[in-house]
Amino acid sequence: MTHSQSTGRALDGVRILDLTRILAGPWATQILADLGAEVIKIEHPDGGDDTRRWGPPYVKDEDGVDRGAAYFHSANRGKKSVVVDLAKPEGQRVLRALAKTSDVVIENFKVGGLAKYGLDYASLRDVKPDVVYCSITGFGQSGPYADRAGYDFLIQAMGGLMSLTGQKEGSAGAEPMKVGVALTDVLTGLYAVIGILAALRHRDATGEGQQIDMALLDVQVATLANQAMNYLATGAAPKPLGNAHPSIVPYQTFETRDGYVILAVGNDGQFARFCEVAGLQGLATDDRFATNPERVRNRATLIPILQGVMSGRSMDDWIEALNAAHVPVGPINDLERVFNDIHIKARGMQTAPVAADGARLQGVASPLKLSQTPPIPPKAAPNLGADTFAVLDQLLDPSEFDLTSLEAVGAVQFSKSQP
Repeated sequence: MTHSQSTGRALDGVRILDLTRILAGPWATQILADLGAEVIKIEHPDGGDDTRRWGPPYVKDEDGVDRGAAYFHSANRGKKSVVVDLAKPEGQRVLRALAKTSDVVIENFKVGGLAKYGLDYASLRDVKPDVVYCSITGFGQSGPYADRAGYDFLIQAMGGLMSLTGQKEGSAGAEPMKVGVALTDVLTGLYAVIGILAALRHRDATGEGQQIDMALLDVQVATLANQAMNYLATGAAPKPLGNAHPSIVPYQTFETRDGYVILAVGNDGQFARFCEVAGLQGLATDDRFATNPERVRNRATLIPILQGVMSGRSMDDWIEALNAAHVPVGPINDLERVFNDIHIKARGMQTAPVAADGARLQGVASPLKLSQTPPIPPKAAPNLGADTFAVLDQLLDPSEFDLTSLEAVGAVQFSKSQP
């Protein structure tokens, strides 16, 4: 088989011991699973990951069988579920043995929470010196807030995102507003993956493991991006602008005759083409509006002029005409329209992950499209404990562990087919 015909995955042979739950950690390990890593998700005997119970809604297969909460399925495809009670000494022994066979351990317990079980970085480094150990917390392993619990909503507030999101101060409905998905968790998961891949490369080059200290608050501050730099450059804290952009005009929603569109003019050439389509050619050469800095300064004058024109034509008319002129424009889609969009379908963003028993579910595909090592065909999120026996039978030394005895003392739990 030639290299171009290889069916291998980018992370084939990498084993992840996943001690995370909820979203940030599971989001990271789901990406790693998509790329071919073996992800062993450790779950508590009392119901497993909390999100298994975060419903309705619930996922059903093609026969209408309930497969568990949609939230859990959103972040756990492609993993193996192993039920271990880490509060029991035998459970701790099992996890240390699994860590010894793993390349990466990832956890999201409170700072110091795993030390009493011998599962913190210092303890596992003694078991496996080259382990890559990723810790995800709200506020990090150090600092005055390190002992606090951190949740996405709280971090969106403390990290400044909510001060930028929502209607302009003084307008109807103006109040600090969170983003509609747990974006800080998702972004932290992405950064965790980046850190893990960098640490694995370092390990492969030097033989050295390391700990990765991921904090939701750090990530939220880092991903304020241009808004953070706007503040640092000026000393003035940016304010919410609704759907407008602080540095680009026009870049916001406009109401048409029958609905709203997003007009995203990113440069002066696009503005000139917009003006041509809109019959406002004079604006493109008006000193107040010809360049983006002037449009930003004169936003209050320009936007009402544009709104007056936009409201005179239909949404579809504007979208067709402006796309033809290569001016970025689009509708505000709800999720029904998103998944029925011809481009989303063409890109394969809705998928049908396969459960262990062959049943097909509904799911969202990985957006990663690698020409040589594409993500694995999607496997549905596992039932609780579905892989406990198979994983432990494969990875534990039978001279040190008896699976029947482990189950008898409650250290592990084999699947009873629950979702």
